[in-house]
Amino acid sequence: MQHNVYFWLKTGMSGDQVRVFETELAALTRISYLESGFCGKPAPTEARPVTDHSFSYSLSLRFKSMADHDFYQKGCPDHQRFVDTCKPFFEKVVVYDSQPLGN
Repeated sequence: MQHNVYFWLKTGMSGDQVRVFETELAALTRISYLESGFCGKPAPTEARPVTDHSFSYSLSLRFKSMADHDFYQKGCPDHQRFVDTCKPFFEKVVVYDSQPLGN
């Protein structure tokens, strides 16, 4: 189960607010029951009609099972801390969840 999240941060954030966001976002990639985790900023790839560089940050978490994903959404204290701390910084958030073919 792959959980991909794209964040558009509010304009005018202070350097301290950005550092808090980056620290909290990176912490999510280290949750013990993840198969893998990654966070980053838009890559400096060539502008093309199919490429969206408009987001501020991305998060990609790979869960071993749907149950792990569901716990992350509803019971994970790390996720709840991130939401409570960082929600004031979001202007927009888009989530794309996917599962492997054949499941």
